[in-house]
Parts: sequence; C-alpha cells; structure tokens
Amino acid sequence: MPETALAPSRSQTLDDLMIAMDVVDTVRHREDLVRRELNEEGRESDLIARLRQIYRDQGIEVSDHVLAEGVKALDDSRFVYTPPPASWKRTFLTWWVEREAHGKRLGIALAVLVVVLTGYYVLVSRPTKLREERARIEITEILPKQLRQAHADVLAVARDNVAKDNAVALLADGERAIRSGDRAAMAKIGADLATLRDEVTREYALTIVSRPGETSGVWRRPPRGSQARNWYLIVEAIAPDGQKLGLPIRNEETGVVETVSKFGVRVPQATYEAVALDKRDDGIVQNNRFGVKRRGVLTVDYQMPFDGGFITRW
Repeated sequence: MPETALAPSRSQTLDDLMIAMDVVDTVRHREDLVRRELNEEGRESDLIARLRQIYRDQGIEVSDHVLAEGVKALDDSRFVYTPPPASWKRTFLTWWVEREAHGKRLGIALAVLVVVLTGYYVLVSRPTKLREERARIEITEILPKQLRQAHADVLAVARDNVAKDNAVALLADGERAIRSGDRAAMAKIGADLATLRDEVTREYALTIVSRPGETSGVWRRPPRGSQARNWYLIVEAIAPDGQKLGLPIRNEETGVVETVSKFGVRVPQATYEAVALDKRDDGIVQNNRFGVKRRGVLTVDYQMPFDGGFITRW
C-alpha cells in the first residue's frame, strides 16, 4: 500500500511540473496577456482566469494552484535558460560542438584560397618572373653578344679607317652601356653597329636611269626664292646580282632621310648637259656609270663630277 500511495503522488507532481512549464510557455508566447495583466498590480487573478479558459478550450482542466505556480515560475524565470558567461572554455566547447559545420566552412575557405593563390601565380607572379628573367638575359647576354658580334663583323670586312674607327667608337660606348646595364643604350648602339656593318658589306653601282619614258635628269631652283638652278641626274643603286637596292638618302631640300631606290644626285651643269647629249643620240645613256660602292668601304667612288647633294622627289 505505501508504494501504491506514493506512485500517484509522484505522477501528480510530475504532471503538475509539466503543466506549469506549459503555462510558462503559453504565457511567453502570448506576450499581449502578460503586458495587459501583469503590468497592472492585482491583475494576476485575471491572468490565471484567462489561462484557465485557454486550457479549458483545449479540453484540459488545470488547477488554480498549478496556474499560479506557472505564472510565478515565469516571473522568477525558473524555466528560462541563461547561458554561461563568455570564456575560452565556452568558446572552445561551442566550436567543438559545431566542428563539422566549421570544418566545411574552413574547407571551402581553403579551396578558395588555393584557387586565388594559383590564379595569382599563373596570371601575375609567373608571367612577371618570366618577363624579368627574359629582361635579365637580354641585358646580360643577348644584347652584349649582338653588339660585340656586329663590331667583329665590321672589322672583318672593313678596308678603310673610317669604318674601323666608327666601329671602335661605337663598341666603346656599347661597353660602357653594358657595364651600367643600360638596355636602351645597348639596343641603340647595337642597331648603329648593325647599320654600319650593312653599309660596309653592301656593294653596288650607281647607274643613271635611261629607260624609255623615265627621266634621266632634272633641274630645280633652290629653296628660299633663289633664281639659280641645281642640276640633278637620276640614279639607282644596282647590286652585282642585278637587284635594285633601297638606300637611306637625305633630301637636301627637306632635310628628311628616306629609303628610296631612285634618287637625284646634284652635278655641275656641264655634267648634266653631257649626259643629256649622250641620251639624245638613241634614247639611251651609254656612259651611265655614275659611281661604284665597293665592299669594305663606306664611301662611293664617284666616276663623274658630283656636287654633294641629293633629292628624293622631283
């Protein structure tokens, strides 16, 4: 009997506790009741009455004692969870509980970081290093080698002191540029040496043009209103294999250097008239060799009188 008497008492106490917790939850979710009833002194009984009606509408009979306990528990925050204060232990335990979610986020972050770093290396870092390495090789190896080789080529072909002296002077400037690592200066001096090499090795004959329908000579008045006349024979540079060459010619009327295959050379009037007379016979200039440029020298061996000026347009 004592055991059977205790069982209902324990069951009743547990039921009362559960109902009290439900009362607290009901009141918490009906804050309008709390604001209207609890904010005014002496209205607790009205709140209990309203709660009783709420439960009756659900078919549940709850005693006034249990309702009063529920309201008191709400006021005492008995069933409200209050988290422990912040601490490193709390932080660590929270992280540990949520480690799976954190692990996924960390994995995604690491993957993004790997993609970003890889992209930076492929698109920025590696191309920059390659450009720097190419520039280093160009400055320390390629340009010095090209410069010195062009100088050696000039000396191997040159037969006059003018070409040799020019090559030596350019090499001295080039060596200073190499020591200082001046890429622009090395490139320019290397180009100048290459041009000098081309000039020294080039060979051709300056031939007076006498083809039908083409002008063999012209006269021009000098700029600035002079009434004098300048006389020009039209020539072209013919290589030993018959190929017409383009030469850099400075037009004395404009001061502009142009690469042309035909140009006018200024001659005395007597030379001009002698060529004109030669052409009148049969339309062909028989004595058409104006000068010869031989391999190994810079100057042209002029075989007719030459006054030292050129034109590129007439």
